[in-house]
Amino acid sequence: MKMIKHLALSAFIITAIAACVNTQQMNAKALQGYAQMKQQNANAIDTSSSTAKRIHAVFNRMKPYAEKANKTGVPFSWEITVFRTNELNAWAMAGGKMGFYTGLVEKLKMTDDEIATVMGHEMAHALEEHSKSSYNFEMTTGILGSIADAAATAALGVDTGGLLSTGTDLIANKPFSRSQETEADEIGLMLMAQAGYNPSAAPNVWVKMSQASGDSGLSIFSTHPSNADRKENLERLIPEAMKVYQANKR
Repeated sequence: MKMIKHLALSAFIITAIAACVNTQQMNAKALQGYAQMKQQNANAIDTSSSTAKRIHAVFNRMKPYAEKANKTGVPFSWEITVFRTNELNAWAMAGGKMGFYTGLVEKLKMTDDEIATVMGHEMAHALEEHSKSSYNFEMTTGILGSIADAAATAALGVDTGGLLSTGTDLIANKPFSRSQETEADEIGLMLMAQAGYNPSAAPNVWVKMSQASGDSGLSIFSTHPSNADRKENLERLIPEAMKVYQANKR
């Protein structure tokens, strides 16, 4: 299936962001973009399949913990939309507006714990307002080559190459983005554990992603850390996360 109007949404969000925006402004603009995206892709929205129901169930179980973790001072209106597409992706916009693609679950044969790994990761992006800081950064440096890949979100994604802006982007924006991705991995791990999902499943997500994407291990050429790096970092954090899980497992 053709990529779901990522570029149009990206342009909308980028246009909406000035050099600096506050949380309320960012959330309001994201809400507009989210509504527009759902309207334009109404035929792709999946509410009834077993995959969609599983994704929504994980979201609903994790949502209260994401709400408690919100330190922005502005309540989020959390919402998730499941899109019927073969793409391996999930994303979160400012204010807790999320998208999750059925291809990610079905192609990688994800367990609920693995879905929770991705869910927590994307929730963490929203909670840490990564879309605000990363796109302010891109606006000020003029690095726009990766917009289509980023899709106005801090997306999970499989590395699509993203070499349209290799020059300055390689030096400045890539390490910044990788740092955000690592932070989201770590916060997301704790969110899933709090919700009673087994964090020991998290590293396996990146094993599957590596197999699906043919990860070369060259993380410098990605807006995300390499899948091997992410797996290693998560394994380091699992003992602490398991304590949280043991106290909250169902």
